[in-house]
Amino acid sequence: MLLFLLFLTLVPVLFMLITSLKNRGQIFTQFWAWPDPPLWDNYLMGWQGMRTYIYNSLLFGSVSVAAVILLSSLTGYVFARHRFPGKEIIYMAILALMMIPGVLTLIPSFVLVRQLGLIDTPWALILPWTAGGQVFGILLCRSFLSTLPQELFEAGRIDGAGELSLYWRVALPLSFPILITLAIMHFVGVYNDFIWPLVTITNPDYQVVGVGLRQFVNQWGVVDIGGQMAGYAVSVVPLLILFTFGMKYYIQGVTAGALKA
Repeated sequence: MLLFLLFLTLVPVLFMLITSLKNRGQIFTQFWAWPDPPLWDNYLMGWQGMRTYIYNSLLFGSVSVAAVILLSSLTGYVFARHRFPGKEIIYMAILALMMIPGVLTLIPSFVLVRQLGLIDTPWALILPWTAGGQVFGILLCRSFLSTLPQELFEAGRIDGAGELSLYWRVALPLSFPILITLAIMHFVGVYNDFIWPLVTITNPDYQVVGVGLRQFVNQWGVVDIGGQMAGYAVSVVPLLILFTFGMKYYIQGVTAGALKA
């Protein structure tokens, strides 16, 4: 059963790879056949068409991931290791934001970004992406940091460490797997984002992968399906590399979170 489900999952990927090596004539006349001959030039066209969008997605997504990790870990540390009036009420209010569908905040967020004068700038993507990743990041970091032994932090205070030192030298190193998990999940989400870049970015110099994949249209308005599929294949390479090198820590973080929960 698992093999059958795996086959169904991989069929679209196989279809994408086969189609990426065909021209329009081969696609419409020999839809299910293997490419004969394979057109590797499609990948050159796909790379040339997508490289700017891939670079933008990597740059803007990385900045957003760094901000989410810093803010979420710091906020999670405060909620996990400190007591202050209204802590649980504030925390539950933050978690309540997860119950609001993103489509309900699309128009208000757009109006806010426009009033701030950020339309058609990288900050129109970075700041909302960072804000949107905070809720889940705080939940994940607070749940993990609250399980760390209090003795570690008390020993640090005896040695003269302040709160920022405890956060930087104790909490962050111990939270490395869960932070890698948060980074991967957030980066995949923003890398695949489509609606928000579509409505806030019109300048192609700042556009990202999700919207850039629509641009394989020639001067007569005809979509070059082979080139577009090659663009899909090229654009997924950064995520494959991310999962290849981060899967070990991703699994550690997910497992740790599951066991501690």
